[in-house]
Amino acid sequence: MEDAGLDRIVRAEDVAHMGITEVIRHMPRVYGAYRSLVAAIRQRRPDAAILIDFPDVNFRLARELKKLNIPVIYFVSPQLWAWKRSRLRWVQQRVSRMMVIFPFEARFYRSRGVDAKFVGHPLAELPKPTISREEYAAAYGLDPAKSWIALLPGSRWKEVSANLDTMVELTYRFPDGCQYILPVASTIDRDNLAEAITGHDEWLPSDPDAALKLLNIHLVPDAREALHHARASVVASGTATVQAAVIGNPFVVVYRVSSLTFRLAKRLVHYPPEIWNPDWVDADGNLPIAMVNLIAGRRIVPELLQDRFTAENVAAALQPLLADGPERERMIADLAEVDRVLQPPAGTTSIRQVCDAVEALLPEKHPVSGPKSTASV
Repeated sequence: MEDAGLDRIVRAEDVAHMGITEVIRHMPRVYGAYRSLVAAIRQRRPDAAILIDFPDVNFRLARELKKLNIPVIYFVSPQLWAWKRSRLRWVQQRVSRMMVIFPFEARFYRSRGVDAKFVGHPLAELPKPTISREEYAAAYGLDPAKSWIALLPGSRWKEVSANLDTMVELTYRFPDGCQYILPVASTIDRDNLAEAITGHDEWLPSDPDAALKLLNIHLVPDAREALHHARASVVASGTATVQAAVIGNPFVVVYRVSSLTFRLAKRLVHYPPEIWNPDWVDADGNLPIAMVNLIAGRRIVPELLQDRFTAENVAAALQPLLADGPERERMIADLAEVDRVLQPPAGTTSIRQVCDAVEALLPEKHPVSGPKSTASV
């Protein structure tokens, strides 16, 4: 957006902190940045505001914008349909138009009096990677004759720490003949990740490159390319499951957090009937967590949560997805249907529809003609 000509008042990367102690330590700076943003809004009086995700800040900004009679378009809904549903009243009071990227979100909001529109998922609009299997193999030292399994442990270090060891264990418990491709998220330092893999077990060489070679793990920079060329994948719950679905790669969802966090989540997370029948729990009494299953309205990919996330269970779930057969074919067909329902309407894009919503809410005397007629966060 800055490259397109928008003025950046606050740098999001300067105020994005995770963890209770980190947020407390940086609170003065974070609050100062927020006040600067509110002051700029009051001074400049934008004709419209586009708020993107980031609910903890954006709901408060929406309150300030409402006071100034500035229409608010909210793009990428917070997951109020899962938890913190009390915030729904803030959407009803402060948001002029909610633009959502999952079909069930539009149904959820409309049934509660919110002007909501499903615009398609931006990931579903991206073209498939064009690099050939042979080129990909040559670039990352892979054998094109072998089956490749992609491992996606997460994009935050806390997620990687929770998921990586079991994924590494999978590499020497699974039958021979497979190679493993592990995309390194832009938020993760490659050297730290390699060292974490090396420290997985004392029998591994201390040299990271030697350990990776022994485990047949190949670190790569791009998740979409890895998913495109992998025979199947192991994916930590999150946005990567949507990436795998729109690419069409059969996969297993895994998820692990502290036992306390998981118990609290089971008590707090409840899906409305527009999304999921609350009686459709698994053998452990768990609702689905994978977005791809929520989109489909049924369990189309296996979920291995908490204690069920073991190397043995992952290997058992992966096995039928590697060989040509009914399970693999059924999952590929189910993922293709998910990709279909995530596409925007023909002839437009998700971003174009957000632009159209802005134009519809702008005063007639201020059509969208320049970069400073709206404010985005």
